[in-house]
Amino acid sequence: MPGTNLRRAVARTPLAPVAAFPTRLARVGRYNAKLLGVSARWLFTSREHHNYTYDLTRLSRLHLAWFVSVVCDVPVERVREYFHELESDHELRTHIETTTARAARRGLADRTVRYARRIGWYAIVRAKKPGHVVETGVDKGLGTCVLAAALLRNAAEGHPGRVTSLDINPAAGYLAQAEPWSTVVDLVIGNSIGSIAALSQPVDIFLHDSDHSVEHERREFEAIGPKLAEGALLLTDNVTKTDVLARYAEQTGRRFLAYREQPARHWFPGDGIGVAW
Repeated sequence: MPGTNLRRAVARTPLAPVAAFPTRLARVGRYNAKLLGVSARWLFTSREHHNYTYDLTRLSRLHLAWFVSVVCDVPVERVREYFHELESDHELRTHIETTTARAARRGLADRTVRYARRIGWYAIVRAKKPGHVVETGVDKGLGTCVLAAALLRNAAEGHPGRVTSLDINPAAGYLAQAEPWSTVVDLVIGNSIGSIAALSQPVDIFLHDSDHSVEHERREFEAIGPKLAEGALLLTDNVTKTDVLARYAEQTGRRFLAYREQPARHWFPGDGIGVAW
């Protein structure tokens, strides 16, 4: 009690910042030491240099399930079932692992499959049953495979659909070139703005995941506007960096919601999902 009273007395004096400094320093040190340990372990166990993959924390998964539930107006229990459905898809997991191990870019990719926020993409496609999904930015094709897997499940339930995947890199999408996933994927190589302009089928879900500059993201949403089907969803993978989709939603009379993921056992702070509908 005397110690507590002394601390309270000091807290009301000009000495308070000096007295609190050791405690503040210890807390910062513990946080940074933990982050440094995670970072050092990642440097020697991962090969990735961008588009990092990781699992989500338990709490982050819970938040994502509720996020999808609200956006798609489906019970959260069903969203959790969709998460489990993707993560227990052993055929897809084996395909990704074996294809990654044989790929020319295998030196810059991890074989272990970690979907992170992409489980949310999968659940959204399963819940909305879109006829046409468009994604910009493909890279290796992990997200494309996730979208294709959801579309294949939908087709088996009587709701067929396709994903048009746009990328400027001719080497993009090698994970999505095997059947059955390739049977619902249309890979288009070229500038995304021009490729969007050439779309002839209405778009039910649009996902921006290409050049993350503010200007390019804005141009993609402006270009896709006339192509959208009634009730379409607009998604961005850049929501933790820009307010482009939030502003677009306000300008076009849509609702907007954002989710920020929390990676488990990784130094990267995570990305997120922004949705306008």
